[in-house]
Amino acid sequence: MEQKTTHLKKDLQIRHITMISIGGVIGAGLFMGSGAVIHSAGPGSLVSYALAGLLVVFVMRMLGEMSSINPTSGSFSTYAREAIGPWAGYTIGWLYWFFWVIVIAIEATAGATIIQYWLPLPSWLTSLVLTILLTLTNIYSVKSFGEFEYWFSLIKVVTIVLFLCLGLGVMFGLIPGTGTPGLSNLIGKGGFMPNGLGSVLVGITVVIFSFMGTEIVAIAAGESAEPSKAIRIATNSVIWRILVFYIGSIAVVVTLLPWNSANLLKSPFVAVLEHVGIPAAAQIMNLIVLTAVLSCLNSGLYTNSRMLFGMAQKGDAPKSFLKVNHNGVPVRAVLFGTIFAYIGVIFNYISPDTVFLFLVNASGGIALLVYLVIAFSHLRMRRKIESENPDKLKVKMWLFPYLTYVTIVGIVAILVAMLFIDSMRSQMLLTFLITALVIGSYFVTRKKTNQEAISDSIEGAEA
Repeated sequence: MEQKTTHLKKDLQIRHITMISIGGVIGAGLFMGSGAVIHSAGPGSLVSYALAGLLVVFVMRMLGEMSSINPTSGSFSTYAREAIGPWAGYTIGWLYWFFWVIVIAIEATAGATIIQYWLPLPSWLTSLVLTILLTLTNIYSVKSFGEFEYWFSLIKVVTIVLFLCLGLGVMFGLIPGTGTPGLSNLIGKGGFMPNGLGSVLVGITVVIFSFMGTEIVAIAAGESAEPSKAIRIATNSVIWRILVFYIGSIAVVVTLLPWNSANLLKSPFVAVLEHVGIPAAAQIMNLIVLTAVLSCLNSGLYTNSRMLFGMAQKGDAPKSFLKVNHNGVPVRAVLFGTIFAYIGVIFNYISPDTVFLFLVNASGGIALLVYLVIAFSHLRMRRKIESENPDKLKVKMWLFPYLTYVTIVGIVAILVAMLFIDSMRSQMLLTFLITALVIGSYFVTRKKTNQEAISDSIEGAEA
């Protein structure tokens, strides 16, 4: 039974926010997608991850600054609205919603594929079951979402820590029978950048998408009893999270194995475990990757609904999405995103090479547009806060405005580079097309709203 209230409950604890922020950067892209980057850029992939990570650190610092002043579920959509204009908040909010709808469909399909290793069930059925189960988790309460995400994240974090300990043990000769590779794999197989600097720079365009999800903590902080504290913890830890989990893991892989090893393309983590002689390495990593996929699916359902809720507060989405149940969950917003995710899964089975491929490609560049909007919003909001009430700045972006400008230039450079990379050009063009359509829809809906308002005022005057 739904109550006529539009307030979210602040049931997320600091431990939930902390673990969500730590585990948020660890996705299936690290466990599976990193192999392709290493195979292309060689040991120089470390530079790709470092530069992409640096951009994300800057973006998260900016977002942390704005969120500490105004923690809200609308997050960067709300900030864009205030700093750039209503059209910007509307556009980036709906683009972000669209991005997560597609991610939910992709992750549900990926989870079903992994489960088929153990249970030979139809993929469509498994995808449906996984999505329904995690939808129920999200609908029940925000605390249940937080608990599930806490344990999913904890499993991922423990896995990475054990992997790093195992890798360091091999490097320093602490594990008998494995040998110590020294620097042979780092510089002895064609050099540190065997395919040149170009492959490293191209690697950045691939790697940047692996970090999508770090911004979830800013959205989740809106449902924390201590939002400012949660934001400070998450923002201050983002550097070591990326340094340890991503760069540390990739460093272990490229040190222990030749960068051109065919096994890396399957899964670099499985390849390392097999190299060390861990029994059933593939099965262990399948279980860990499944956890990462379910975590992403869980977070996607949550983030998707809260962004829709935040937009409804600003009039950028129907007001009906503001209704919450007795546990303070915007059920309609959760179900709306879930329904579209189901449609995406259906398209993945009936038209994987046309409709679903179009949707996936169209969402490809949205992450970069989100980062770009965050940077522009920060540029304007920081100046406004400094002139009005500088005491509000509890979390500050370093070297403002210089690093903000550096971030903007870096993101624009990646967007331009993607237009010249054959495998990414279609993604960017389709992303720009979807963006143009969303912006167009804003002006169409606003024009219609204004006409209705004028009509109502005329009718009122005549009466």
